[in-house]
Amino acid sequence: MTRQAAGGEPDPEPLVRIRPYLRTPEPSGEEVPVPASAPEPDAGRPAGPRPFVLTAGRVAGADPAIGLETQVTARRGDGPPATALAPELQAIIALCAEPISVAEISARARLHLGVTRVLVGDLRAAGHLDVHAADVAKSPDPDLILRVIDGLRAIS
Repeated sequence: MTRQAAGGEPDPEPLVRIRPYLRTPEPSGEEVPVPASAPEPDAGRPAGPRPFVLTAGRVAGADPAIGLETQVTARRGDGPPATALAPELQAIIALCAEPISVAEISARARLHLGVTRVLVGDLRAAGHLDVHAADVAKSPDPDLILRVIDGLRAIS
């Protein structure tokens, strides 16, 4: 079965044979119904609120001690209710049931690191989170560092 061209002559055999399952089907004349799909999101519209909306336009948190390695935990007990908070803030509190770093909160909540630092500072000020910042003012003893390096070399 060869297709006939518009002039009525059959198409020449192709030089490369196309396997039957790779050929495009012959049009049958019937309209094939297109399955209904979910409406596509508008490409110009973001999926969630913009970061500056979450932080009320602030780019720096109130607490400069909150770094990306800072450990955060949710406060247990008689704290203010979290049900009145925005969903992003509730998600951060839920993530902090176990000790977690600010960088990991940012990754899991899919928020920018700067936004996460501001929101963690706000939640700390509101009494929802405990922040366990490392004491960076006190530098470790150089002799201790050398002993640790020597111990690691001895192990390996």
